[in-house]
Amino acid sequence: MALTAEVKEELASVQTGKTTLRAAELATILRFSGGLHMISGRIAIESELDTERLATRVRRDIAELYGVRADAQLVSASAPRRTSHYLVRVIEGGETLARQTGLLDARRRPIRGLPNRLTTGNTEEMAALWRGAFLAAGALTDPGRSSALEVTCPGNESAMALVGAAGRLGVAAKAREVRGVYKVVIRDGDAIASMLELMGARKSVAAWSELRQRREVRATANRLVNFDDANLRRSAQAAVAACARVERALEILGKDVPEHLRYAGELRLRFRDSSLDELGHHADPPMTKDAVAGRIRRLLAMADKRAADEGIPGTDANLPPDYEDE
Repeated sequence: MALTAEVKEELASVQTGKTTLRAAELATILRFSGGLHMISGRIAIESELDTERLATRVRRDIAELYGVRADAQLVSASAPRRTSHYLVRVIEGGETLARQTGLLDARRRPIRGLPNRLTTGNTEEMAALWRGAFLAAGALTDPGRSSALEVTCPGNESAMALVGAAGRLGVAAKAREVRGVYKVVIRDGDAIASMLELMGARKSVAAWSELRQRREVRATANRLVNFDDANLRRSAQAAVAACARVERALEILGKDVPEHLRYAGELRLRFRDSSLDELGHHADPPMTKDAVAGRIRRLLAMADKRAADEGIPGTDANLPPDYEDE
C-alpha cells in the first residue's frame, strides 16, 4: 500500500541521538519482524524487513549499540510473502544479542511479549517502541469509513504490551485476533493522526490528514445529495398518491361534495406538483397550509365513509401499484 510505504520510508529516516530510544526501537523491530532460530546448534536472530533502507538501519544499530555484526540478504517473493524482502540475520553472538535486547530471559527462555524495561519506559520510549513495531509489521489504510492503523503482532502478549504502550501515549488502541493472527488496531481518525505524529511521521500525517479531510467533505456532499434525492422522491410519491385519492374521492361523492371541499380537491388536482403551502397561495382567496390540508382530509374521509357504506373500493383504490405508505 502506498501510504504504508510512505510512512515507513519517513520513519526509517527518523534520527534520535538517545541510546535508550534506539535500543527500544531496535528491540521492538526484532521482536515483531522475526524471531529466534537454532542454526548449527546456536541461537540465531532473524528479522524480515520490507526495505533495504530499514535493513541497513537495523544492521547499523545492532553494530553500534551492541558491537555485533549482522548479515543481510534479499529474499525474492514466494508463496508466504508476495513481495521481496530483506532478511537480516545474526548468528555469531546471536544469543548474547537476544539477551541484551530482551528476546531471551536469564534462563534462555524466549520472551513472549515485550521486555518489561521497554513497556515501563517514558513516553519517548513508548513512541520509539511503536515506531519499531510499525516499521516491522505496520500498515496504514486510506482514510475513510474503514480507515485504520494496525500492527500485526507475533502473539497475544506482544499485542497487549503494544496496547498498553499506546494507552500511555494517550492513544486508544485495541487488540484483536482473527484466524490465529493477532493485531493491534487504531481506527479513530484523530487517534491515527496522533500516533503518526508521535512516531515521527510528520510529513505523512499532514498528507494523511489532508486526504482524510477531502474524503470527509466528499462524503458529506454525497450524503446531502442522497438525502435531497430521497426527499424529492418521497415528495413526488406523496403528491401522486394524494392526487389519486382526491380523484377517487370526487368520483365516489359525485354531486354530493360540499363546494368548499370540492374546491380544495380541484386545487390539488390542478397544481399536482405544488406543496400544501403553495396550494394555499394559489387559492382565491388565499388559504393557510393547514386549511388546505384539513379540507382535503375531510374530503377523503367523507368519500371513504360513503365507500364503506356502499361496499365499494375507497380512495386507496387509485393508488399506484408501487406506492409505499411510509
